[in-house]
Amino acid sequence: MTTPPTNTSKQLDTLFNQAGVQPLLPKRVNLVTRMARELRLWETRRWIVAALTSAATILMVGIPTVLIPNPWFGREIPPTAWAWPVLIANAVLAGLVAATYVRRKDATMPDEKGGKLGMLGGFVTFFAVGCPVCNKLVLLALGYSGAIQFFEPIQPYLAGGAILLLAWAFIARVSKEYSCS
Repeated sequence: MTTPPTNTSKQLDTLFNQAGVQPLLPKRVNLVTRMARELRLWETRRWIVAALTSAATILMVGIPTVLIPNPWFGREIPPTAWAWPVLIANAVLAGLVAATYVRRKDATMPDEKGGKLGMLGGFVTFFAVGCPVCNKLVLLALGYSGAIQFFEPIQPYLAGGAILLLAWAFIARVSKEYSCS
């Protein structure tokens, strides 16, 4: 009976080195550090796409929900104090997710994992920051008093869920992008 090796990590590193495989980042690096390193590698065109997508998200969600005052839409209940921070956070994350679809010059495109989560996060953002009684789907499903009594209290949870979905989509896209060539 043989005893298991005491330092499997060093043995794996030796095997990888012999095979000519060099991992881009060590396994022990935490998620925030890894994401920061990956973002530093981004080209200018990715940052431009991220900025344009973020601005478009703010306009596409802010105008119909009347966070941005406009003559086309109305709002019966004023926006909450957290609506703008949630919209900005989601717009930034949506921009980062969109930028991961811009092809890098030195890598192949990642799997499509994360795309559906990103779209769902953007969709949930619209419900989270919108007027609870101005949303036709909510009014049809719950009525005016139901929208106030049931839907308005869950909007902060929808906002948190939207942020988590977009963050998860971004992490999934960036993690897969550099995993293999």
